[in-house]
Amino acid sequence: MQLRELLRLAPSVHSRLASDIGVGVTDAQALDHAMAALPSPIGVGDLAHNLGIRSASATVAVDRLVSSGHMERAPHPTDRRRTSLVPTDSAYADAGRAAAPLISAIRSLTAGLDKETADEVHQFLGDAIEVLRAFADRADAEDPAEDPSTSP
Repeated sequence: MQLRELLRLAPSVHSRLASDIGVGVTDAQALDHAMAALPSPIGVGDLAHNLGIRSASATVAVDRLVSSGHMERAPHPTDRRRTSLVPTDSAYADAGRAAAPLISAIRSLTAGLDKETADEVHQFLGDAIEVLRAFADRADAEDPAEDPSTSP
């Protein structure tokens, strides 16, 4: 199935982008989450939850990103006790440069599609994203296969 291959390739793409930006994969994922969260503020705890790592590990990743000039800590806009993580302009520039060849190649693929087909592809991808998100979100729920009350 094509979607399976797409999902299998995603970690390799993340690794390539991280390398091109000059950071590790976890740091690149942290940067991506911070960029995607905007304009809402994101803190270290949120980042740890999103990445599935401990707060201490997220703090170390943020420290590396701050040291490399890719992220800044800023006061939270509504909660004086919290700190927000803000990607820097250079982070956006580095990410844009790293992703440019991939974006260009994808645009070349879509350039030949008529509007109706492009709309169908867009709808399919949106639906697939929702399915993947729902699947990922159920990770915190108990697996029914492990529930003894459902055993024969």
